[in-house]
Amino acid sequence: MKKQIFEKLKQVKIEYTNAQNELENPDIHSDVKKVTLLNKIIKKHQIKVEMLNKLELLNNDILAAENLIKLDDDLELISEFKKMIFDNKKEIEKIEKKIIEIMIDKNPNDERDVIMELQGAAGGDEAKIFVGDIFKSYQKYFSKMNFSIEIIEESGADIGGYSSISFYVRGVNVFGHLKYESGVHRVQRIPTTETQGRVHTSTIMVSVMPEVEEIDVKINTSDLRIDTYKSGGKGGQHANKTDSAVRITHVPTGIVTQSQDGRSQHQNKDIALQLIRSKIFEMKMQEEIKKTASDKKNLVGTGDRSEKIRTYNYPQNRITDHRIGLTLKKLDRIMDGGLSEIIDVLISADNEAIK
Repeated sequence: MKKQIFEKLKQVKIEYTNAQNELENPDIHSDVKKVTLLNKIIKKHQIKVEMLNKLELLNNDILAAENLIKLDDDLELISEFKKMIFDNKKEIEKIEKKIIEIMIDKNPNDERDVIMELQGAAGGDEAKIFVGDIFKSYQKYFSKMNFSIEIIEESGADIGGYSSISFYVRGVNVFGHLKYESGVHRVQRIPTTETQGRVHTSTIMVSVMPEVEEIDVKINTSDLRIDTYKSGGKGGQHANKTDSAVRITHVPTGIVTQSQDGRSQHQNKDIALQLIRSKIFEMKMQEEIKKTASDKKNLVGTGDRSEKIRTYNYPQNRITDHRIGLTLKKLDRIMDGGLSEIIDVLISADNEAIK
């Protein structure tokens, strides 16, 4: 195993052990955010630490057997020790291969949960309808991947669909799969309101941001402008008569987030701050990736928001991912939750680009 991978693995074990030790301190159990963060660290590193422990045990057994061979003249025992050494080395090779697959050339953010935002762009009502359609498609895909979803904010449209919708997606390696969805999605189809059967083109914007903690992004409170206002909602008895909705502006970057669907002003503030942190983190991540990318193919997974990444052509049942030139005549299957057929190819193309 490469020395740098082994050293990184030892550092992972230190982080894992520190998190376990902190969790044993009863004084932090009232700090829900801290406990959640520590559990995430443990979950993230558990498999790697188990592999390292197994490696250390196998290597220790080899050293012990080699020493016993030098001290013992029993040919039968020596033969057994040599066989054990041979078997251990074979097992070490398998474990090291798995470790390399897990750790080398991996985006450290791939294991994070995400915040997704879908917004209608060009095309008016048809774009809003397609936001609803692609949201349903994502829900079916999430179900197949055992990802859970939690709505943050939604703005419905009278004609159907959404002007915008944002939500958390949580599970295993969520960002590693969904980061490829960021960008402009173009739909070509005959709208239900079209009387002459003409195909219209509309676009929506999809944003995928890693969910981050306070420890990941430090924000000075003096850099925030926080405004409260009455939330909208459906009116009548559901309308909120208090200033529970929250809008936060991060003055240095101009990033603005808001939340009004939470149960209280405090919850809406927490959600808006979470969105601010994720947007700032994403912005810095994009800047770093573009600095280190040597050519366009390295940007497959960056989620450049200005990039038209995919076209959904309904009349021809065709879907095309423009980044890798992939065209499939199975749009119906993709929209029914079969997005893995595209994402798996994107993952392979991204891995090839960074080798």
